[in-house]
Amino acid sequence: MPIKIQSDLPARTVLENENIFVMTENRAATQDIRPLKIAIVNLMPTKETTETQLLRLLGNTPLQIDISLVRMENHAASHVSLEHLEKFYIPSSDIFKNKYDGLIITGAPVEQMPFEDVDYWNELCDIMDYAKKNVFSTLYICWGAQAGLYHNYGIKKVQLEKKAFGVIPNHKVTENDPLLRGFDDIFPVPTSRHTTVSRNSILKVKDLTVLAENQENEITLCKSSDNRSIFMMGHLEYDTETLSKEYWRDRNKGLPIEIPLNYFPENNPEQKPYNVWRSTAHLFFSNWLNYYVYQDTPYDLEKI
Repeated sequence: MPIKIQSDLPARTVLENENIFVMTENRAATQDIRPLKIAIVNLMPTKETTETQLLRLLGNTPLQIDISLVRMENHAASHVSLEHLEKFYIPSSDIFKNKYDGLIITGAPVEQMPFEDVDYWNELCDIMDYAKKNVFSTLYICWGAQAGLYHNYGIKKVQLEKKAFGVIPNHKVTENDPLLRGFDDIFPVPTSRHTTVSRNSILKVKDLTVLAENQENEITLCKSSDNRSIFMMGHLEYDTETLSKEYWRDRNKGLPIEIPLNYFPENNPEQKPYNVWRSTAHLFFSNWLNYYVYQDTPYDLEKI
């Protein structure tokens, strides 16, 4: 089934070329079905790339999804045109006028800053607070997950000795959670971050359930007991070349950067990487939409 987007969103061409079923607003209006309303708070600087990555995964489900892209009003984006933001994004204040089946808060390249020093921190906190009663399930990704754990539970992030960078093996901590239904016992997650969240800090919170950990016993995936908040520390949405671009960007700037783990063939950055997480990514987003949003969200959103 399709994902509903504006007809001239740049991601449309990319997705249609990949045989992802997208539906324009005019066609969607003729269908007698209530689509899931999903808002994406896109905090990544490369807005168009992140849009395409997430829409690709959200569009590979048997559900019609109505997407709202959200921009922060207290932040001047420098990697995307103002025209693009004004045309395809709603300002963050518009979120408070609606209720949503699902909300996604992306990562952001601000992880080494104190949360309170991020120029849109208060704005983001307002959104997270609003989501508690007006969004059925919220998915927090990478820095977004750290921000959610800090704001909602007071869990602080911890600086790593070196950047966690590569495609990291993870294992399930639970066997029966629907979010991991169909997952292999060991599954890969692209990772790119300088900070982490203490495993012990998460385990101390009774409201949080750990679902998956990586090979360093860091928690990769956890959730609230009511399934309304999902915290994913990695980047399953990443494209095949994303880690490669990050590596060469930092190397060309002369920054200290190691070759990403388990990524380049023969550990050679001159070779084209393989994508070994694509099926995991599609399954994860499909499970979230199906089991944590669609199956339980009320037909009348006003009843959330």
